[in-house]
Amino acid sequence: MNNQLSLKEKLLAALDLIPSHKNGSPVTNLQIDKNIAAEIEDLTTQLESCNPNPHPLVNAISLLEGSWQLHYSTAREIRSLVSLPLGLKLGKVYQVINVSNKQFFNQAFVKHFLGVLSGYVKVTASFEPAIEDSSRSPDKRINVYFDKRYLSIEKILGINTPQFDPFKVVAANNPTNRVATLDITYLDEDFRIGRGGDGSLFVLKKSIEVVE
Repeated sequence: MNNQLSLKEKLLAALDLIPSHKNGSPVTNLQIDKNIAAEIEDLTTQLESCNPNPHPLVNAISLLEGSWQLHYSTAREIRSLVSLPLGLKLGKVYQVINVSNKQFFNQAFVKHFLGVLSGYVKVTASFEPAIEDSSRSPDKRINVYFDKRYLSIEKILGINTPQFDPFKVVAANNPTNRVATLDITYLDEDFRIGRGGDGSLFVLKKSIEVVE
């Protein structure tokens, strides 16, 4: 337990030293020095090796419930968000999970650096335990099915704009000829690590903020 706590503290401390993380925006490996990225990967791997719930879908699925803030990722979709055009800057990114309905949504808040406008991108999805062998119980892998993508402008020049919330709703893209998957490689009451089917890494911490 002490080792887990120490590794979590070291990992979060390493992320807090990165300037782009000061506003709560997730850090990606493209924003930082390769040595720092290697250190984060090493700490993450060590933490995964002492996972208190190595079979989360069997005995700890309830821990997934709630709002999670993304702190670090190597995923292509997150890396694209940190390079938004037209002066837009990425803020906090959340994943909110409803275990009973097997649904979740990802919500990324954005804001113009001059405060001209603010809004968010939201993607809804459903999930199910991945059972690759009918003789085995679900373990740590889930199949993910993306549903809709919402684009919203919440405020322009500080004025609420409900008519633009959202201003566009489209079908979300799912991978071609395969099902998107995610392995839950570390899970406790307030910390989670996931590995996407494409090898992408996600580091999240449980949040007390209400996201809708």
